[in-house]
Amino acid sequence: MQSISGIIYLILAACLLPYVFTMIAKKAGGFKAKDNQNPRDFLEQSTGVAKRAHAVQQNSFESLPLFIAAVLMAEYLVMPQSLIMTFGIGYLIFRVLYGICYLANWATLRSIMWLLSMLCPIALLLLIIKLI
Repeated sequence: MQSISGIIYLILAACLLPYVFTMIAKKAGGFKAKDNQNPRDFLEQSTGVAKRAHAVQQNSFESLPLFIAAVLMAEYLVMPQSLIMTFGIGYLIFRVLYGICYLANWATLRSIMWLLSMLCPIALLLLIIKLI
């Protein structure tokens, strides 16, 4: 039971990460309570850091299915816990760095962080293929 808790925390952290960037987007864009009638419209019309934070949020949600599937499949197929945690933590670290690079408008470094973050669940899936 102890081993599965790390996996649950990884998935929880990955699922909550997009909301961190949502809050950054709203704060940077000057979001007010009155804007809560149409928060998606507000975020779509934002500019600068707010717009970039919104893009990070959207991309973070887009990458979640691959990450969750890879982690759950690896756990189901009883891959070594240390391997799952290494790739899972790597994914989270690269996603945070991706977000920071996006906010700072460092396009090339952002793309590298995106690639590295995506390679973590892809590597897990490739290891699963080798296992079965």
